[in-house]
Amino acid sequence: MSHMSAQKKILVTGGAGFIGSHVVRLFVQKYPAYHIYNLDKLTYAGNLENLKDVESASNYTFLKGDITDHGYIDGIFKAHGFDAVIHLAAESHVDRSIENPMEFVTTNVLGTAVLLNAVREHWKGQTEGKLFYHVSTDEVYGSLSDDGFFTETTPYDPRSPYSASKASSDHLVRAYNHTFHIPALVSNCSNNYGSHQFPEKLIPLMINNIVHNKPLPIYGKGENVRDWLWVNDHARAIDVIFHKGKSGDTYNIGGFNEWKNIDIVTLLCKVMDQKLGRPEGTSAELVTFVKDRAGHDFRYAIDANKLKTELGWEPSITFEKGLEATVDWYLSNQEWVASITSGAYQQYYQQQYEGR
Repeated sequence: MSHMSAQKKILVTGGAGFIGSHVVRLFVQKYPAYHIYNLDKLTYAGNLENLKDVESASNYTFLKGDITDHGYIDGIFKAHGFDAVIHLAAESHVDRSIENPMEFVTTNVLGTAVLLNAVREHWKGQTEGKLFYHVSTDEVYGSLSDDGFFTETTPYDPRSPYSASKASSDHLVRAYNHTFHIPALVSNCSNNYGSHQFPEKLIPLMINNIVHNKPLPIYGKGENVRDWLWVNDHARAIDVIFHKGKSGDTYNIGGFNEWKNIDIVTLLCKVMDQKLGRPEGTSAELVTFVKDRAGHDFRYAIDANKLKTELGWEPSITFEKGLEATVDWYLSNQEWVASITSGAYQQYYQQQYEGR
């Protein structure tokens, strides 16, 4: 079943962020019959540099605003009459959520509620062809031991202020779908990696630090396990779910690709030594173990078989290839990295890792 017909107006929230910018780029380039409105507050993680290549496209409009601002959201719905929302705007870094939980509750819970209320108000009884697509995370399921996988029916068990705030927003979306019959669906994805990711997250942080010969801070013993998904594949999955997904359903998106943190960093050190022409083993000497993150979940792993069997999506490249493409992007976009890691980022970084 297709949710979409000609000249659809789609609001993408958080479209200047890491995952959002990949979604916006894909939709703007692939669907000339859609008009994509990118709503972003442009906090530290949202950056219009991420969309330089589509900013002048005729089917693209940038809106600067905050999803928690009820009046503003109401105004843009009145002005543009969106047919669909792809909701990615969120605070997403666990470490920051431990520093400042309220910011996460406000953006992730209240922001989602404001959007749902706007949709309810503006789509009154006119829900044909409409869709509210909520992009969420696998962290809502809690933590796994050495075996087992998260499926779409795994009970929620969030452990950090970040995952608790995302879990709350997921519940709200499902409640509005159920109570007010708003066409809505949710996808929960595993850790993303790729170009344009803010260097507070593991992979770009390590790449950046290796370039500058800085220590590579790894929590605990680096034994924590994550399932890694190339961001371009995540955008492709969002495209497929947006067009073919069933309202009221949940779709888990994973890379079928589990790695221990320490193994990723080891592989990355190898790749970086090659790319930078350094003797093998040089970067690995920068590895430094730091005090573990509070409440650090041991393992996340996603069973993405529903998405594969029902909608025909699967990852397009191996982790090794994706990682190499990612390294290449960061090495050839050092200006991008330098411009976003100035001032505010430096303060955050010192607080987070150097004080441990």
